[in-house]
Amino acid sequence: MSVVTNTTTIGAIDAPSRRNTELALVVFAVAISVFAYANVGLALNGELPAGMLGYGAGLALLGGVAHLVVRRYAKYADPLLLPLATLLNGLGLALIWRLDQSERLLAHPSFAPAASKQLIFSAMGVALFIGVLLLLKDHRILQRYTYISMVVALILLILPMFFPAQFGARIWITIPGIGSIQPGEFAKIVITIFFSGYLMVKRDALALASRRFMGMYLPRGRDLGPILAIWAMSILILVFETDLGTSLLFFGMFVVMLYVATERTSWIVFGLTMSAVGAVGVASFEKHVQDRVTAWLDPFAGWGTHAASEQMAQVLMAFGSGGTLGTGLGQGNSDLILFAANTDFILATVGEELGLAGVMAFLLLYGLIVERGVRTALAARDPFGKLLAIGLSGAFAIQVFVVAGGVMGLIPLTGMTMPFLAAGGSSVIANWALIGILIRISDTARRPAPAPAPSTDAEMTQVVRP
Repeated sequence: MSVVTNTTTIGAIDAPSRRNTELALVVFAVAISVFAYANVGLALNGELPAGMLGYGAGLALLGGVAHLVVRRYAKYADPLLLPLATLLNGLGLALIWRLDQSERLLAHPSFAPAASKQLIFSAMGVALFIGVLLLLKDHRILQRYTYISMVVALILLILPMFFPAQFGARIWITIPGIGSIQPGEFAKIVITIFFSGYLMVKRDALALASRRFMGMYLPRGRDLGPILAIWAMSILILVFETDLGTSLLFFGMFVVMLYVATERTSWIVFGLTMSAVGAVGVASFEKHVQDRVTAWLDPFAGWGTHAASEQMAQVLMAFGSGGTLGTGLGQGNSDLILFAANTDFILATVGEELGLAGVMAFLLLYGLIVERGVRTALAARDPFGKLLAIGLSGAFAIQVFVVAGGVMGLIPLTGMTMPFLAAGGSSVIANWALIGILIRISDTARRPAPAPAPSTDAEMTQVVRP
C-alpha cells in the first residue's frame, strides 16, 4: 500500500539582489574619497600626499569587506545604504585630515590631529556593522528585548551625569586607557528598539481611544503617560547634562514614531508644544543653554568677548566666503574657528571650501540614506520592522537637521556631531551599527516571497529552498 504525502519542494522567485550594483557604487565612493584626499594634498603642498595609497587601501579594504559580508549574509539588502555610508565616511576622513594640516590649529593647545584615530574608529564601526549582520539573523528578535532596551538606554543616558562636564556639557564618560565615549550615540539606537516594541503593543489604544476637540483627536489622560515620561526625561537630560542636542533627538524621534504608529496629528501638536515649553523653561535658568541661545540670536554681538558668539560668527563668515562653488579643498580659512573645527563645525569647512553646491551635495547624501530607510520601512512586512526602520531613519534625519541647523544659524547650536563626517569615535561606530540594522531590515523586506503552491493538495506542507 503506497503512502501519499502532501509535501512539495519549491524555489524562491528569482529576483535581482543588486549586489554588483552595490560593489560598483562602493568602488565609486572610494575613488571619490581618494580624489578628495589627493586634492587636499595638492592644494596645501603642491604634491600628492604621502599617505594617499595607505588611505585609499584602508578605505577600500573597509568597504570591500563590508560588501562581501552583505553579499553573503544579506543578499537582498538595499544596494545604496553601504555605498552612501562609505562615501560619507571617506569624505569625512579627507576633511579631518585637511584640518590636521592647519598650522593655526596645530598651534592651538586644545587641538590634536584626529585623522589616524578616525580611521581606527571607522574600522571599529565597520567591525560592529559586520557583527550586526552576522549575529542579527532576523530583526524581529529585537522585539523580545523591549523593556531591557529601555533599561539599557536609561543607564546609557544617566551615566554621563556622574562624570565631570567637558566644554560645558555632561555627555561624555571617561574610561581609563580607552578615552572618552559619548553614550548618547548608542542610546539613540537602543531606545528606538524600545519605542518600536512599546508602540507595537500600545498603538491601537493610542490611535482609537481618543476624544475629538476643535478638530483634533485628543488622547486620553491615561494614554498621555508615555509622552509625558519621555518629555520629562528629555527635560532632565537638558537640565542635568545641559545637552540640547540629545534632548531634541530623543523627544523628536519619539513623536515621529508615535505619529507613524497612530496617524494622529494631535501627537505632533502636543509634541511641539511640550518641546517648546520645556526648552523655554530650561533656557530661563540654565546658563549653558542661555549662552547657546544668545550666540544664536546675535552671534556678532559677542565678538571678541564671548567664545560661543565668536565661533558662530566665524562659521557664518566661512559659509559666506564659500559662495556658490567654494574656494576649493584645502584653500579656505575655516580653521579660524579653532576649537571644535573638526567636530561640531566641520560643515563650515564644507561650506567654505566646497560652497553651497558642496553643502547641498552632502545634505543630498544624508537625505538619500533617510529616503532608503523610509523606503525600507514601507516595504517591511512586519509592524515592528516598519517602526524600527522609521525610528532609525528619523533619528538619523533629526541628528543631521539639528547639527546642520545649528551650524547654519537656523536653531541654537547643540553639542552633536554630523554623522560619519565629524571626528568622533562614538558617532561613527554607532552610525555604522545603525546602517547595519537598516540593511538587515531591508534584506528581510526585499527578500522574495516563495512561489505559490502548484495545487491545493500540496499546500499542506512546503519546503522552501532559497
